[in-house]
Amino acid sequence: MDSDFQSAQQSGFAAATPAAAGAGKLNRPPTREELEAQVGEKQLKLAELKRAQEELERERASLEDLRRRQMEFQTGRGEMLQHLTRGIGLLEEAELTARRDAEQMARVLTEFREALSKVQAINEQLWGQENFSVELTRANTTIENARMEWNAARLRFPVLSGNAGKTGEAADAKAGLAPLLTAMDMAQLCRIGLAVTWPLVLLGLAIFVVLLLRR
Repeated sequence: MDSDFQSAQQSGFAAATPAAAGAGKLNRPPTREELEAQVGEKQLKLAELKRAQEELERERASLEDLRRRQMEFQTGRGEMLQHLTRGIGLLEEAELTARRDAEQMARVLTEFREALSKVQAINEQLWGQENFSVELTRANTTIENARMEWNAARLRFPVLSGNAGKTGEAADAKAGLAPLLTAMDMAQLCRIGLAVTWPLVLLGLAIFVVLLLRR
């Protein structure tokens, strides 16, 4: 036999043997060790995914908190800007009114002191028979002027008539009644309205019946 042909056959057989071995290895079922290794790898991947999910959840919660605080900031800022601007306007107007009232009150105090001095300066014991009529007319004029100033001041300042306390009590009563009416529902308000107006309704019906009987 040819030595070259034999060597070629031997080399081809040697090359085919590893390929066949590899093909057999790919077609065989996995061993227990290989399955356990694959399970371990999957568990590691699941653990990594879980850690990544937890991190994303923390980031999402942090972003949600930031968004909530930003909304609170924007809402609170707009609300306080509106309230403070309105409050400044109201207080400035009230301050201006109070300043005008204080200035008017200071002028009235000066006029009252002058009128009081004039009234106190009247001394009828110094009047004589010859100037009695003149002094009496002058005194009455002084008193009448003081009365006019007093009446004008009473119209301007209710405290001089003793109505300031009553006005404050009425305002407090209204302020206390308003929350109660606001808290009631429509049915309760209707019952209250009916209880208040039913005497008027009965009176109107009675008048209507009397008019019908007269006809």
